[in-house]
This record gives sequence, C-alpha cells and structure tokens, in this order.
Amino acid sequence: MDSATLQGKFSWTVAVPVVALLLLVTTWASHEHPVVLVAIGAALVGAVLAAVHHAEVVAHRVGEPFGSLVLAVAVTVIEVGLIVMLMTSGGEGTSTYARDTVFAAVMITLNGIVGLTLLVGATKHHLVSFNASGTGSALTTVITLAGVALVLPGFTTSGQGLQYSGSQLAFAAVASLVLYGGFVFTQTVRHRDFFLPVSSDDYGTVTGLLDEDEDGHADPPTVAEAWRSLGLLVMSLAAVVGLAKLLSPTIEDGVESLGFPYGVVGVVIALLVLAPESIAAVRNAARDRVQTSLNLAYGSAMASIGLTIPTIAIASIWIDGPLELGLPPTHLVLLALTVVVSVLTIAQGRAKAQQGLVHLVLMAAFIFLSLQP
Repeated sequence: MDSATLQGKFSWTVAVPVVALLLLVTTWASHEHPVVLVAIGAALVGAVLAAVHHAEVVAHRVGEPFGSLVLAVAVTVIEVGLIVMLMTSGGEGTSTYARDTVFAAVMITLNGIVGLTLLVGATKHHLVSFNASGTGSALTTVITLAGVALVLPGFTTSGQGLQYSGSQLAFAAVASLVLYGGFVFTQTVRHRDFFLPVSSDDYGTVTGLLDEDEDGHADPPTVAEAWRSLGLLVMSLAAVVGLAKLLSPTIEDGVESLGFPYGVVGVVIALLVLAPESIAAVRNAARDRVQTSLNLAYGSAMASIGLTIPTIAIASIWIDGPLELGLPPTHLVLLALTVVVSVLTIAQGRAKAQQGLVHLVLMAAFIFLSLQP
C-alpha cells in the first residue's frame, strides 16, 4: 500500500482535528443546546480516534518498541487532560476523579485489553507467545506503581482518610516518574529485544524474534508524513482536552440522572480514551503479534499511573479541595485478583484463550461493581 493510498484512506484523520478545533473555538462561550452537545461529543470521539491514528503513524515510522511508547504517552496525555479539566470544573466527585480514572485505566488495560488480546490471538492461532522477561518487567513496574499510588494512601496515618499528606504525595510523584523513566530506558535502550514481537513453534515455545520485513504490511511512512502526523496529533490532543472541558458537566449530569456512583465518570473517561488503543491491540493479536499488544496494554497502564500522578500532584497546588488516591476495599480486592491472575498469565510466556477469558471476567466484574457497588 503506497503513501497516496494511505492518505486517501485516512483523509478523515486530517479533517477531524481541524473541525474539532473549529468547533471548540466557536462553542466555547455557549454550548448548552442539546444539538451542540451532540456535535461536541461526536467531535470528541473523532478527535480521540484521530489522535490515536496519528500516534500509530508516528509509531510505524519509529518502529517497536518505540511505537507502543508513543501511543501510550499520547493516550495518557488525553487522560491527564480530561482528569484536570474535570477536576477544575468542581463537583461532588472532584476529589476522586484522578483515582477513579487511573484505576479504571489499570483495570481496562490489565484485564480488558490483555483479555481481548489473548482471547482473539489464541482463538485464531491456538496459542500465543510473548517474551516473558520483557512483559514480566512491565507487569512488575505496573504493580509497584499501583501499590505506591493507589494502595498505600489508604494505610498511611499522616494524611486524612484515603489521602496522602503533601510530602507523601510528592514522594509518590517522584517515585512514579523514576519507575516510569527507568522502564522506558529498559524498553528502548538497555533491553529493547525483550519487547519485540517473537516467533514460536506449534507448542507456543518462543523460537526467536519475528521478521518484521516479511509482515506484508505497508512500508513505514516518510519523514514528512510522520512530521505531519505529529502536528495533527498535537492538534487532536488539544481538541480532546478542550471539548472534554465543555462536555464534562453533561457527563456528570448523565451519571447522576442514572443513579450511578460518581466513580462511573472515571470509568467513562478511561473507556473513551482506551477504546481506540484496544482496537489496535486486538488487530496486532489477530496478526499473531501479541507482544506488541501487551506492550500497548502494560505501557498504557504504566503511563497512566507514572505520568498522571505526578501531573495531578502538581495540579493539586492550585486546585482546591482534597485529593483521594487510596482505593476502597472492593477495588483493592479486584486489584489483588488482577495481580495474581496477571502473574500467572505472564509467567510461561505463552497463553491459551481460557486465560483471556479469565481476564475479561475480571473486567466485567469491575464494570458491574462500578455500576452496582
């Protein structure tokens, strides 16, 4: 597939960011009419899809595992923007928006994306294989980040309730950045081969690295195309954050009118942001590139915590009100189950469809208990 064909196929990704920014500017002062809100919602979804597409174009240019990193960071920028916009809008659930969104992202990535990846990949290819060393190091980093950012606040005594004190929050922010930065160095420099797609035999045993030159897919985009996508990616991210700010009161009112807990707002944000990435992961799994899918899943979970918590810690300086990061008991149990299941899934470096189904059941339990706590 040549560049002209690609440009024709994805021309909507050029138009959508421009239209979304124009809509943002024209509706900023007045956007209460239902028709306007529907347009804003459609533009928001389109901007998210466009952002992830352009991140994938850049990712295709730089290759794995840099590609997964670009996509994960792009998604996290969207997530952080949405969280900050919702927190500054005020409301009853402001103190828990960051926690609810980050935890939802962790559950969606570790159970939803991983579950779909393993189920689709193993159903099509009987067994799926990946590098347990690389994926295992990603999982341990995610577990540590979740423990420091989401579990410990509920057991400390300096802060009130499920909150960190100021110094504790600063420590958690620095620790999150150190862990995330260390993993990025490991993934892209020190042990890059551990995160590349692998080949395997009929029994799922890894036999080596996959030859990406024979994958039958489009050649990488040119440098000019990659730079254009980078610019459109920035435009898309700006549109997403701004439109989310306009739509946030409607999201909160909708959740309240349905009688759902305020934590559902965080689930909605995470589902919205991670839906396109989930599609990308499933597509890779269908092509028997489960390592790339897992890079996306665990990389997004890691970036969600490792980048969001430091940003929220800085934002809390000027955002009034408490910041609750500690998980309630039900979510602690779900996180513990997810950790155990994830360790057992990754340990052997290969998986069957059943393991994907187990993760999806945990994902379903999280969604159901979010609606009916």
